[in-house]
Amino acid sequence: MTNVLLTVSYDGTDFCGWQRQDSCCQGKPARTVQGEIEAALKKMIKVPVRLHGSGRTDSGVHAAGQAANFESPLDSVPAEGYVRALNSLLPRDIRILHACTVEKGFDARFCATSRVYRYFIQTEKVPLATECRYRWYVHRRPDIAVLNGMCACLHGELDCAAFAAAGDASSSTRRFIESAFFRWDTDNPDLLVFQIEANAFLWKMVRSVTGTLIQLEQKGKAAADFAAILESRSRCRAGVTAPPSGLFLWEVKFSGQRRH
Repeated sequence: MTNVLLTVSYDGTDFCGWQRQDSCCQGKPARTVQGEIEAALKKMIKVPVRLHGSGRTDSGVHAAGQAANFESPLDSVPAEGYVRALNSLLPRDIRILHACTVEKGFDARFCATSRVYRYFIQTEKVPLATECRYRWYVHRRPDIAVLNGMCACLHGELDCAAFAAAGDASSSTRRFIESAFFRWDTDNPDLLVFQIEANAFLWKMVRSVTGTLIQLEQKGKAAADFAAILESRSRCRAGVTAPPSGLFLWEVKFSGQRRH
């Protein structure tokens, strides 16, 4: 058996998230990214294959660099051969970008050291129709200095309960955040990019953090107000949840310090 690691990109608009859901829609499987890739692998390998993703993305959330591994009985097939083969079988809103062999026992979820998310916010100028699937339009130009002042609170091991969605089943709400910051896109002066990297995230945490930061800045609040919400551990104190359209799982890292 060969353990193969895939780097996957997908447009999440028309998916019910990453995780396979076999009995969601009146007893029928929902359309998910994991389900589509596993179906393509079964066509190629001729036996059922279980795909292990680095993490789940919700309905409407995209990925530029999701990581997922599987064990293949086709030891004669080089890992790079899966890129062209799978892309010929998959729908156009999923692309396999890279494939490589990893050691036995490697698991994309448990071996990942951090995940990087980017959230894209279109400001002032109305986005093109082709961009609306990948942006949150806020109708104004936020003060990036204020936003980054609040982001300074997002570093180190923190209790992030204030940004967890109701129903989150995590055993702990503590996460180690490596970095969080806003920047203007170099090619589009009206595109604001929020990037956050952590060992892991709570359910809808990135969208909750993004929505809260933008809402606080709009109300003229400062870093102390954001810190108070974080320390409260109360979702009721936080702001709106940003829509899924602007969120991308940008990169999964395996070479950093493990902080589980």
